[in-house]
Formats: sequence, structure tokens, C-alpha cells
Amino acid sequence: MSQWLVLTLAMAAACAVVLTIVVINHRRVGEDDDPSETPDVIEYMTMMIGVVYAIVLGLAIAGVWEGRGAAQESVRQEAQALHEVQLRSEVWPREVHEEITDGVEAYVRHVVGTEWRTMAEEGELTDRGTELLLQVRRSVTDYRPADDYEAEAYQPLVDQVAMADDARSSRADAAGETMPGLVWFGLVTGALIAVGLIFTLQIRRTPRELLLAGLYSSLIAFLLFLIWAIDAPFGRGVTATAQPFLNVFPELRG
Repeated sequence: MSQWLVLTLAMAAACAVVLTIVVINHRRVGEDDDPSETPDVIEYMTMMIGVVYAIVLGLAIAGVWEGRGAAQESVRQEAQALHEVQLRSEVWPREVHEEITDGVEAYVRHVVGTEWRTMAEEGELTDRGTELLLQVRRSVTDYRPADDYEAEAYQPLVDQVAMADDARSSRADAAGETMPGLVWFGLVTGALIAVGLIFTLQIRRTPRELLLAGLYSSLIAFLLFLIWAIDAPFGRGVTATAQPFLNVFPELRG
């Protein structure tokens, strides 16, 4: 099912539930009921709970967005480190350079293909990707420089491979969902409380009040969906992309 369809259904369902409750509740209210009799303390508490929940939602959105940004940055660092490995190895003999280049391209091809789908579907990396990166590391560390000129490139190449490995580990940490279940429980519970409290204000069936009630509930549903969509940086919704790999390895776009 399309994520946009899920969002539309969620917002429509939230709006429909609230409006249905408003209509049913209005039928139970007597004609002599005065909505202006709502105690001031209830209006104050409703406002305060709404403000607190808005802050919580803002922090949750900022947290998952920061996690997505960190995931994208780890992809960029990994791609750039591998690109440096490929370029810096040109000072070594041709057969060694070609071996390293082939290893890097095989690894990148696997990452942007099979491994990216595995991260999206299962939230984890592949063993094959680990093996391919290990082969690149061995191709670099097993070579013995023949002179001082080649030796100057050895340690920087080892460092770049280590940076790629570290960025891969960061990508693995961000592959799954980042929002704990307890936080989701708090967000959903807070949404139910925030929406439920609007019924204490004795909403009537006037078009203006029904419109505001529907928009309020739809907004909360949208914000919860937004958090869910960003929560898995490589899995759904607003995801991190493999574009940094394709930018530095354009020959692998096909």
C-alpha cells in the first residue's frame, strides 16, 4: 500500500472519528445547555496539555530528522572514503590499482543494489557487503610498497579504508527504526488525550467548530505519520539515498 494512501486514510479516519463523536455528543446535550459554562480551569488545562504535547511532537520530529541527516552523512563519508581509496591507489603498480578499483566498484555496486534493498526491507546490512569491504582492505594492506614514493600513499590508503569501515558501521546503526517503542506509546497516548480533551469544551455542530475539530485531529495524524515516515532512515517515507555513491562512481549508475 502506498505511503501517501496510508497518510490519507489515517488523516481521514482521525477526522471522521472526531466529527462522529462530536455529532453523537451533540445529540445527547439538552437544548438548555450553555457552552459558555465550561469552567476556566478546563480551558486552561486543555491549552497547557496541547502546548506540552506540541513540544513533545516537535522534539520527536527533530530527533528522527537528525537521525536521517546522520544516516545520509554516513553514506556520504563512506562514498568519499572509497573514492579516495580508488584515486590514491593510482601511485601503486597498475595491477594493484586495478585490483583495488575492481574491489571498490564491486562493493559499491552491491551496496547501491542488494544491500540497499535489504536495509529498506529488513533494517540491516548484508554479510556479502562486509566480505567485499574486507577484500578491499586486504588488497590495500597486503601490498608492500616498493619505494618511498609508494610508501607515502600506504598509510593514507589504510586510513581511508578504516574511514569507510567506520561509516559503514554508522550506516548499520541507522538502518533500523530509531524511535523506541516506549516513545511511540507516549506519542499515541498523548494524541488520544489531546484530541479527547477538545470534547470537554462542548463543541457544537456549527460548520466552524466542526472544521476546526477535523483539522486539529488531521494535523495530529499527519505529524504522527511524518515521524513514522522519517523514523527508518533507509526504510520508508523521507529516506536517505544512495546518491553520494552514484555521484563519485557515475559509471555504476546503470
